[in-house]
Amino acid sequence: MATALTNRVSDRLVDCELTHLEREPINVDRARAQHEAYCALLESLGLTVVRLEVNQNFPDSVFVEDTTVAVDEIAVMTTMGAASRKGEVKAMAEVLARYRPLAFIPEPARIEGGDVLRVGRRFFVGLTTRTDAAGVAALADILKPHGYQVRAVPMKKALHLKSAVTALDDETLIVHRPALDLEPFAGFRLVDVPEEEPGAANILRLPKAIVIHQGYRRTIDLLNRLGYPLAAVDVSELIKAESGVTCSSVIL
Repeated sequence: MATALTNRVSDRLVDCELTHLEREPINVDRARAQHEAYCALLESLGLTVVRLEVNQNFPDSVFVEDTTVAVDEIAVMTTMGAASRKGEVKAMAEVLARYRPLAFIPEPARIEGGDVLRVGRRFFVGLTTRTDAAGVAALADILKPHGYQVRAVPMKKALHLKSAVTALDDETLIVHRPALDLEPFAGFRLVDVPEEEPGAANILRLPKAIVIHQGYRRTIDLLNRLGYPLAAVDVSELIKAESGVTCSSVIL
């Protein structure tokens, strides 16, 4: 049974980092309720959900995905491209050490887990304001002995790679084309999100269903027509902090 590591929403979520979005008021109590509904949904889909309470002084600490790239063999701890988030890694490393051997991206390389998309044995890593070429190279060096391939993806305008593309299955990606260079994804089938729902390119693929924000109605209709099993959840308050449905969990 897969395990999902999650983390309590910080009281300081209103002070979150923003790169492309305008700041909006965030109701922390509502965000916390939505996060609990997200955790409950993962449990209903067969995952064991671990609810952590670490890094509570860090506004973005609910977004645990950014702290690690975890595979069966190892958990690679990231360096975080946002200076305000660098301190999150230490506590999460202590947690991940209970589940996997650890490796660490060396400074000054920069990488965040939200920029790392795994499809089978291949990893695609976005070059963004949070992840640089040195971070990509360091991840490739760590993962290569375990049989994984790593390729960089030039980005145009997105916080993270997985803000703009995620995998529906091993052959199919859902994508917001204007945000990235698609050449590294040659050979994949591409499903375009509706123009008015760019954030819907971030889905969480699980064995029983694809998790998607319930507000992306046009994308939900599209994926239903394509035959994908969906599980919708409201994460609207967390989206104000420039997140998606992958951000709030580390799936082991």
